[in-house]
Amino acid sequence: MVTHSETTIREQLRALIRLQHIDNCIDNLEKERGDLPDEIRDLEDAVAGLNTRIRNTQEEQRELIVKRKRREIDIKDAEMLIKRYGEQQLQVRNNREYDALTKEIETQNERIAEAKQFIQETNGLREEQSLKIEEAEVLLSQQDEEIEHKRAQLEEVSTATEQKLEELKALRILALEKVDERYRRAYNRLRKRLRDGRAVVKIERGAAAGFAVPPQRQVEIRQRNRIIACEHTGRIIVDADMYAESTADLDRSDSRSLVDKITELVEGAQTTRDWSISK
Repeated sequence: MVTHSETTIREQLRALIRLQHIDNCIDNLEKERGDLPDEIRDLEDAVAGLNTRIRNTQEEQRELIVKRKRREIDIKDAEMLIKRYGEQQLQVRNNREYDALTKEIETQNERIAEAKQFIQETNGLREEQSLKIEEAEVLLSQQDEEIEHKRAQLEEVSTATEQKLEELKALRILALEKVDERYRRAYNRLRKRLRDGRAVVKIERGAAAGFAVPPQRQVEIRQRNRIIACEHTGRIIVDADMYAESTADLDRSDSRSLVDKITELVEGAQTTRDWSISK
C-alpha cells in the first residue's frame, strides 16, 4: 500500500520533472534566439573591419597617386633644367663652368631615373591595391546580404518563439506552485550553479548527466519513493519512464491548447493544497 508520504514524494518528483522540462524548453528557445544576435554582431564587426580596410586602401591609393604626380612633375622639371643647362654649356667661357653645368645635368638625370623607377615600381602596387579593394567590396556585399538574412531569421524566430515563450513562462509559474518550498530552493540553487541548468536528470543507459549510477541506486530511483541526488553533481536523478510519463502532455504538439494545460495544472495544484489541508 502506498502511504501519504510516498504519494507526496512521487508528486514532488513529478512536479520537479515538469518544472525542469519546462525550463529546458525555455532555455532551448532563448538559446535559439540568443545565437542569432551574436552572429549578427559578429557579421557587423566584420563589415566594419572591411569598411575600414577599404577606406585605408583607398587612402593609400590617393597618397600613391599624389606621389606619382609629383614624380611626373619632377621628370618634367628635370628635363627642362637639362635643356637649359645644355644651352648654357654652349655659352660658358671656361671649363670650370662647363663642368659645373655637366654635374647639374647628371644630377637631374639621376632625379629622372629615380622618379621613373618609383613610377614603375608603383604600377604593380596600384594594381594590388585595386584588387584588394575589389575583393573587399565583394566580401562586403556578401556580408551585407548575410546580415540581412540573419536579421530576417531573427525577426522570424522572435515572432515564432515569442508566443511559445509566453506560454512556457505561464506554465512554469503554475508548475512552480506544485513544488514544495524546500525543494524549490534546492532546485533554484542547482539551476544557478550548473552550467547547463539541469537540476533534474533522468537515468539513461545506467548513467545520469555523464556519471554512472550504481545498480543499487538505480533500483532505489525506480521505486520513486525518495528524492535522490547525484553524489558527484548534486543533481536530482529520476527514472526515465517517470520522466517520460510526467512530461508526455508537455511534449505533445499543439493539439492541446495552453488553456487546457493551465487548467490541468491549476486543478492539480488545488488538489494538492486540498489534500495538505485535510491532512
